[in-house]
Amino acid sequence: MIEIIPAIMPKNFENLNEDLSLVSGLVPLVQIDVMDGAFVPNKTWPYMKSAPGSEPAGDPDFAKILHEEGGFPLWEELDFEADLMVANPGAAAKEWITAGAKRIILHVESMGDAGAAKAFVQEIKNSLPSRDSFFYTEIGVALNPETSNEVLEPLMEYIDFVQFMGIAKIGFQGQPFDERVLEKISRLRAAHPNVTISVDGGVNFETAKKLIEAGANRLVIGSAIFESDDIPAAIDEFFHLVS
Repeated sequence: MIEIIPAIMPKNFENLNEDLSLVSGLVPLVQIDVMDGAFVPNKTWPYMKSAPGSEPAGDPDFAKILHEEGGFPLWEELDFEADLMVANPGAAAKEWITAGAKRIILHVESMGDAGAAKAFVQEIKNSLPSRDSFFYTEIGVALNPETSNEVLEPLMEYIDFVQFMGIAKIGFQGQPFDERVLEKISRLRAAHPNVTISVDGGVNFETAKKLIEAGANRLVIGSAIFESDDIPAAIDEFFHLVS
């Protein structure tokens, strides 16, 4: 089954609430794009009030969630995954797991070389409960178009899925689709037939079918959903397209 995952770039806590409400009841899970202004130029909530590369603890709404003084918006209706486009993924991963993320996405390019990435992923996995636990958090690794698939090999036994970036300039919605991702998906699918492959960036009604044919299981979609005049109809059309 193909997953359709709306992607949200929250400008602030109120914007997060608003965008979540637009897709509540239409999908089971959304992606929250988390950007600190250091790993990528843009910043999103909860980093809006912090200096680039610093921790987001200064945001009062995020602090309440971390200290269990308040819940994540619409947590009873929607699960979420956190795409951590940040310079300090270690601290961010722990915070977003605490915040209730169902999945965490770590960018290989933010973790250094393949050896450092393997040690990093192992450390996070060792801190999690077993896979059959309700509190288990899936760990995925994201890869830019120009980064070789080879860096994934040491990580494959430790991660739950791979997210390929379908655009060259990450951290921005509405970017042109990068055709290189199709070959990257096909190669990984051939090497690892059972791996879950997600694609984020450049996904629209034209590219969705190509991505599925190449071997993707999950489509993360931002502007094609949220810039639509009819969000429920757009999501329904994506489900129909990939069914």
